[in-house]
Amino acid sequence: MESASSIYESAPYGSIQQEEFFNAVIKIRTNYVPKKLFNALKEIEKQVGRNKTTRWGPREIDLDILFYDDLIYSNEELTIPHKDLLNRDFVLVPLNEIAPDLVHPELDKKISEISKLTEKKYILRKIPHRVLVK
Repeated sequence: MESASSIYESAPYGSIQQEEFFNAVIKIRTNYVPKKLFNALKEIEKQVGRNKTTRWGPREIDLDILFYDDLIYSNEELTIPHKDLLNRDFVLVPLNEIAPDLVHPELDKKISEISKLTEKKYILRKIPHRVLVK
């Protein structure tokens, strides 16, 4: 792991009534190609106990690939950059915390620029400590 954002508590995304979520963004370096990384993340979710439920419903964990260098990629399972990134302040705010100069390859704009324009409607609060991962 190269860096990790603070943790943010956020309101649920979507139309289902449920508890708040905790969100964070990490930057990693990997030798995995995107498909292999996607499968590894899904396996971690499964090991943590995630069960397939309603879309945007309650879940134990949700791991997404937001960017993979400057790759633009899409198939039935995976879209890079993440296809709903721009609608999610609970992703953009922590991403801006650790990678403000990262350039979105489709928009050719820095995350700091995109984040400024994003309506902040899901983040409830920043947890006052940093993620500690070794």
